[in-house]
Amino acid sequence: MRHALGAGLPDRLGAVPVEGGVSFAVFSAHAEAIDLCLFDRAGAETRLALTARSGDVWHGFVPGLSAGQAYGYRAHGPWAPAEGHLFNPAKLLIDPWARAIDRRIVWHPAMTGAHGRMGEARPDRTDSAPHVPKSLVVADLPARPPAAPPPGPPGMIWEAHLKGLTRLMPGLPDDLRGTWGALAHPPLIARMKEIGVTHLELLPVAAFIDDRHVRVRGLTNYWGYQPIAPLAPEPRYLGAGPDPAAVIATLAAEGIGVILDVVLNHTGEGDGSGPTISFRGLDNRSYYRLHPGGANMNDAGTGNTLNLAHPMVLRLAIEALRHWAALGVAGFRFDLAVTLVRDGSGFLDALLADPVLGRLVLIAEPWDLGPDGYRLGRFPAPMLEWNDRFRDEVRRFWRGDGRAGDLARRLAGSAELFDRPGRTAASSVNYLAAHDGMTLRDLVSYAERHNQANGEGNRDGHANDFSDNFGFEGAEAAPPVLAARARRARAMLATLFLAQGTPMLLAGDETGRSQQGNNNAYAQDNEVSWLDWAAADEGLLRFVRRLAALRRDHPALRQRTFLHGDRGPDGGRDLVWRLASGQEPRPQDWEAPGLGLIGMELRSQGQPGGEVLLALFNRGPEGDILLPEGVWLWELDSASPGRAPARVSGRLAIPGQSVQLLRQAGPPGDKR
Repeated sequence: MRHALGAGLPDRLGAVPVEGGVSFAVFSAHAEAIDLCLFDRAGAETRLALTARSGDVWHGFVPGLSAGQAYGYRAHGPWAPAEGHLFNPAKLLIDPWARAIDRRIVWHPAMTGAHGRMGEARPDRTDSAPHVPKSLVVADLPARPPAAPPPGPPGMIWEAHLKGLTRLMPGLPDDLRGTWGALAHPPLIARMKEIGVTHLELLPVAAFIDDRHVRVRGLTNYWGYQPIAPLAPEPRYLGAGPDPAAVIATLAAEGIGVILDVVLNHTGEGDGSGPTISFRGLDNRSYYRLHPGGANMNDAGTGNTLNLAHPMVLRLAIEALRHWAALGVAGFRFDLAVTLVRDGSGFLDALLADPVLGRLVLIAEPWDLGPDGYRLGRFPAPMLEWNDRFRDEVRRFWRGDGRAGDLARRLAGSAELFDRPGRTAASSVNYLAAHDGMTLRDLVSYAERHNQANGEGNRDGHANDFSDNFGFEGAEAAPPVLAARARRARAMLATLFLAQGTPMLLAGDETGRSQQGNNNAYAQDNEVSWLDWAAADEGLLRFVRRLAALRRDHPALRQRTFLHGDRGPDGGRDLVWRLASGQEPRPQDWEAPGLGLIGMELRSQGQPGGEVLLALFNRGPEGDILLPEGVWLWELDSASPGRAPARVSGRLAIPGQSVQLLRQAGPPGDKR
């Protein structure tokens, strides 16, 4: 191929089709030369030097090209590892702004950029082009109508892996299984709606690498937390069905928003011994945070940390989010979000000030592995935050070694963490289980992790999940043990649905999915991680449907104002705690390790004569509690899910290991 080269558009990064051809622009502050590499259908490469440079953006226009053209870059510059420079033109580089790539990224030895320790490393001169996916030119999205009103706050988040959710789902054509198109399958939409899902949160769906760490063990990167091209959809999920934008629109029409788990804290290039396939080869010193001497900082625990304090790297992050927002997503969950605000990064300011992104659902995972890395409750409004204290303290309460006072704080929306100016009680994303850790079924079946299949000597994953096997390790046990496990699981689910805050349910927990005790299934792209729809626990599913209906029908369970026992217009307090005696606990009562039965009386704020609910939590044996005066309608018994509603008053027997929900049916003195 012979191509003339024009100046192109320096203001738009990436490959942009324009009249008569394609404009290419890429950032590198320290390169001495950049080659644009074009590939024909047979894979033959043509290199064109980008001679135009505006500041640190290298750019050019190639006439005659159009959408679908395959390309990449090679960067020339100093090899000075101690100074952070690792330029190696033998390595074909994926465009960080690429909006598509031609195939999945799988580690190959030819991708190795350097050999030896960082200060003494020598470049690997093997040409990597045959093994590196090509970036693809993509046409601009068609003009969209004016932006819709911002989506409402999540009522229930369902965290799922795009492939694992539908790989084994019945009734799907084989070419749709595990792809974007499967998410539009009507029975899947029906399942989400019946359990109250308002937002589907997907593990990473931008292009990522099957890194060497998993490939040498014969595994794959299943979760996707090794990103390479943040604007490009992961090819393995595209399939033959509708594209992501069409699927997102279908779900939105059904009242279900899509939240994407995005990884902007690090990339899949790892540390200095990792592959050179994009950022490292273009400008290692700009894209990554480095120690003196050139080694990567590692606040994310994966070998490198993106340098979001650099304005062009920050621009990449914001433009990637804008790209997915243009496809219609409702929001983002930010992996290891503390990393995103380190060393003077203006990421959060740019995010919240953005007229598009600032209106979406924004969720922080409020920790990383660096100094002062645990910052739960310290992110600004309107961000939500994953609340691991809810996860751990609910697990410990029901296991028997947690305190009732800790449970009470979580049930009340963790106000001591989140009640700050501008924040609401929805700020706490409450969850029992997530992709990282045991499933709910495994929490009541295994006392220890069983990660041998990961090939890391069972040393990976959480060392303590606060799980409980009821005396028998594993899924198989005698019927009384299985019944006790099921009872505990229902009590934990009821705790999640009755707590103030934003509930998040791990997909499959509503039907009893197990990962065979694996609490770090990041490399298990198989039946360990996929939802087994045929093995669903239908009784548990019915119970979750009931919980979803209760949360939907009772506004007192999902209030946005924090509850502090204040009096409302009718003189009633919005939150009252009850002991078995009917009295309110004293401070010393909350600290008593034996306190295992508590009541939470709720009133809807700002509603004179609004509903009054009483939730009862009993982790011990059967006991009784003196109810507040009046007539109460018994609406839920997690120990006996089929119990019919009944009117009760006075002293009430509470089954052990159970959650009850009662609604005030009449005022004090009303005996109807």
